[in-house]
Amino acid sequence: MIPASWTRLASEVLKGTGIAVASALDFPTVGVMTSEGKAAEARAIAAAGGGQIDMGVQIGWLRSGMEKEFHDDIAGVVAAGVPVKVMLELPLLTPAERERAVELAMDAGAAYLKNASSGAVEVAEPDSVAYLAARVREGVKVKASGGIKTRGQARALLEAGASLLGTSSGVAIVSGGEGSGAY
Repeated sequence: MIPASWTRLASEVLKGTGIAVASALDFPTVGVMTSEGKAAEARAIAAAGGGQIDMGVQIGWLRSGMEKEFHDDIAGVVAAGVPVKVMLELPLLTPAERERAVELAMDAGAAYLKNASSGAVEVAEPDSVAYLAARVREGVKVKASGGIKTRGQARALLEAGASLLGTSSGVAIVSGGEGSGAY
């Protein structure tokens, strides 16, 4: 993922390579943007050539029973017309909230469900990925994210059902080393 402000340049540089530019919104602090702000930024990212968006969710709305608002927040970003990966922050939710978050995100049109936004929330675990993989509908995929540092970790997450990994340690993972840093 890259910051939204770099989307246009990255899209121009990568044009014709088949590499999709992914940007994030309402991240790294999730749940602080208005729904209108998210939708507008999503449209701007798509117009600048962004091919994917990772979005933070309004956990407070979900936990407060504001399910329609939670759903509509995601749907507003999905309306930009590019695949949206929804950071569900599973460790911060009760079991019942997890179930509702998964259903509402899919109902809103999410292309991917993510266990968390980063390693600060959860180091990606096969159990979290398997939980999501067991619940996704046809056409929805799972992205594992957070603290993925080694080839063994990556393999375990893929075997648990992830189709995409979010990591800042890609070079270390493919070369058999171990990544460093918080993400």
